[in-house]
Amino acid sequence: MERTMSPAQLRSTIRTAEWKGPTSGLAPGYVQANLVMLPREEAFPFLLFCVRNPRPCPILDVLEPGQYEPRIAPGADLRRDLPKYRIYEKGILKSEVDSVSDIFNEEMVSFLLGCSFSFENALLAAGLPVRNIEEGKNVSMYVTNRVCAPSDPFSSPLVVSMRPMKPDQAIRAAQVTTRFYLTHGAPIHFGSPDEIGIRNLAEPEFGDPVTIHPGEIPVFWACGVTSQAAVLSARVPLAITHSPGHMFVSDLRDEELTIL
Repeated sequence: MERTMSPAQLRSTIRTAEWKGPTSGLAPGYVQANLVMLPREEAFPFLLFCVRNPRPCPILDVLEPGQYEPRIAPGADLRRDLPKYRIYEKGILKSEVDSVSDIFNEEMVSFLLGCSFSFENALLAAGLPVRNIEEGKNVSMYVTNRVCAPSDPFSSPLVVSMRPMKPDQAIRAAQVTTRFYLTHGAPIHFGSPDEIGIRNLAEPEFGDPVTIHPGEIPVFWACGVTSQAAVLSARVPLAITHSPGHMFVSDLRDEELTIL
């Protein structure tokens, strides 16, 4: 896989099933997004959930019912351009597939939410480690004891992603990522995972465990997988999401969504 291919080239590679893996480190410099597709009647309550919880669920794009070409990537097809999707029925995971063209219907509303993969290139440019890229793994994601603001029927604990760094690097990472307010911004916590309800860093609820070297601490960012936890709790008849770590890659440059 050529990591520096353009977003359009990457989406084409994904659409033809030549790539089915995580998208961390791919098309560096371009914004990646979480995907949630819901029936029309559930769209406004979910939108309200995102508005009430902007750190884990920053809204990049919302499409009209039945539409699948996003404004942030003209020519793309949200039904086919992600490496892996999850299909939920009444809060139960039914399958993981590489296309939802046969399931998506005219009543489905698609949401694209910011993803922390979008600032990994900036971390690397600042000389900071991104362990999941170094080790060729999906990022580690954990469910915390922090509770998001609900929007009936959606509720969820906060889910976070983790990247290990030395303490001085964690401070620099906060400075770098605070500019990326639409892709989760600065870390929500670093240091003791127990303080946010995480018992074992070696067993993430989503993604892969990564190596934490001596002298490093875990650094946690709000994560868009929070939206999937909310979808599970709502038990809607049908919901489609990306599989954690398998994101939609847009045509937006990372710098377009930063605070100068």
